[in-house]
Amino acid sequence: MNVKQLAVAGVVAMAVSVPTLAVAGDAAAGKARAAVCGACHGQNGIAQMPGYPNLAGQNEAYLVNALKAYKTKQRNGGQAPIMQGQAAALSDEDIANLAAYFSSLPAGG
Repeated sequence: MNVKQLAVAGVVAMAVSVPTLAVAGDAAAGKARAAVCGACHGQNGIAQMPGYPNLAGQNEAYLVNALKAYKTKQRNGGQAPIMQGQAAALSDEDIANLAAYFSSLPAGG
């Protein structure tokens, strides 16, 4: 095997060994839980204030990972202290449901 073949084999091996995140949230339950999120991220997932991210249409797995990172305080900077406080009160089921809800909304609002 040459170096190029080894590199390709390594990338393929890494891709196969990385577990995929199973996301099975309930969008309706997420909508019921999302009222507090609307204060910063907008009721339709489109932030009304500059500097706050839109959640509508965001990738579901990304939202799950982000909320879990805030909950465990692995995500810092910017508005992290606010999000850490919000995420601390969420169960894994709440996080999955919120992610399902916001990812189901149209990105344009």
